[in-house]
Amino acid sequence: QVQLVESGGGLVQTGGSLKLSCAASGSTEAIGWFRQAPGKEREGVSCMSRWDGRILYADSVKGRFTMFRDNAKNTVFLQMNSLKPEDTSVYYCAATRFWRPVCGVRQAEYERWGQGTQVTVSS
Repeated sequence: QVQLVESGGGLVQTGGSLKLSCAASGSTEAIGWFRQAPGKEREGVSCMSRWDGRILYADSVKGRFTMFRDNAKNTVFLQMNSLKPEDTSVYYCAATRFWRPVCGVRQAEYERWGQGTQVTVSS
């Protein structure tokens, strides 16, 4: 079973930046980033397909967040710039071993989840 370990969360002021990391212990077909704010449902942020490297972003983060990978380290990153208080959430990475032509940001598409890392943006 693939294990996912996230890191990089923290406290930052509005307009600041953070970079999250998700290290995977094995091969996956797609990786997704999700977040969950207190009292809200978990929502998809971005995803990346292994076979073609295509990346999708939620509208709320387009132009501010960038997802990329380091194949040598089997690690995926989420660079978050121009952070806003509404980005405050626990961020999770998730992985699936099943191939799909396009990755998705629905929770049901992922079987393995990391432990989550807290991101807090102060106003």
